[in-house]
Amino acid sequence: MDLFSIFIKALLSDNIVLMSFLALCPFIGMSQDEEKSIGMGLAVTFVTVLATCVTWPIYHFVLEPLNLVFLETLGFILIVASLVQLVEFFLKKSVPGLYKSMGIYLALITTNCAILAVALNNISRDYNLAQSVVYALGVALGFLLALLLMAGIRRRIRTSPVPGFLRGAPILFVSAALLSTAFMGFSGLVK
Repeated sequence: MDLFSIFIKALLSDNIVLMSFLALCPFIGMSQDEEKSIGMGLAVTFVTVLATCVTWPIYHFVLEPLNLVFLETLGFILIVASLVQLVEFFLKKSVPGLYKSMGIYLALITTNCAILAVALNNISRDYNLAQSVVYALGVALGFLLALLLMAGIRRRIRTSPVPGFLRGAPILFVSAALLSTAFMGFSGLVK
């Protein structure tokens, strides 16, 4: 599969949030406004791509040759957790406003199942390093796209007359379901 197809498939037709239903906690928690969505999306993009650049060689040059493939998940979790700590230190020093606004959700990147899923998918799909990085970038930008779309929907919901029984979380999940259904239309885009 060529790199463009991998990217488009990861971005749209296999969107990690809207089609695989992973990373729903930061998707709902950080889509309150566009600024927070962009901050979280960029942090996840950085960690996802960096985690891919670290986990792919470790798997292929350390775990596989030493017949330690059974340590794959544990090793990948430790790598992701370490990278999130680096991002947290960077944001705390460089962009303290964004660091404060992200609050607990920054730490949740550590347990963001989407990042681990990307690392594991790269191995299970037998992607080479270039394909893995493109896939990781597509998934992360798909996550950012989903966050921004949901932030726009939430802005619209705040000014709309929503029935009482749907206010709060119910309307968010109904909106997310409709957004997911819309993304199903991309499924035939790339084979």
